[in-house]
Amino acid sequence: METALIIGASGGIGAAVASRLQAQGVHVTGLSRSRDGLDVTDGASVDRVLGALSGPFDLILVATGILAAPGAAPEKSLEAVDAAAMARVLAVNTIGPALILRHVARLVPRDRRAVVGVLTARVGSIGDNKMGGWHAYRASKAAANQITHGAAIEIGRKRKHTIVAALHPGTVATDFTADYPGHDKVTPDQAARNLLAVMAALTPDQNGGFFDWAGTRVEW
Repeated sequence: METALIIGASGGIGAAVASRLQAQGVHVTGLSRSRDGLDVTDGASVDRVLGALSGPFDLILVATGILAAPGAAPEKSLEAVDAAAMARVLAVNTIGPALILRHVARLVPRDRRAVVGVLTARVGSIGDNKMGGWHAYRASKAAANQITHGAAIEIGRKRKHTIVAALHPGTVATDFTADYPGHDKVTPDQAARNLLAVMAALTPDQNGGFFDWAGTRVEW
């Protein structure tokens, strides 16, 4: 039986991915802060929760993240940048995936294909940024892309059958995006279907890449 690990399994996208995989007969292990006490900004918490797992997992999805610090909103200008709020966004969106990815080589199989997806966002693309604003979120996702790319190189040295990629899920209708009604949104189930199709189609030469929900490469 195939196995999967979903980190952020209580969120809209993570829960939908877990549900779809279970419907396909995959054995899913889901982790979240609310259910498992996993604080991705705390190295000791990550080590405790992920250290208790033995795997191996054929698919790992890191589906954690925040748009802004509690009580704050994405900045519309540089004047709105607040140091503490920005630090919180970076802690969750960048440091969190880095702490998680430290465990991946131990949790994937040695002798067969595995895929690791890290949800980032197209707004983290420096080359695609034509509007400015959303400084903390953009910076955190750009940094998460770099972390994911570097992790793919390092993990690939130890687990040559593992593919690690940064993934943009599109704008998904969850609590995460509830305050942004103007965007075209897909349901969490559709996003899950898209992401799983992309991960299933990834090839070894795409290790370390950045792809959107349709499998199209996104510029850095």
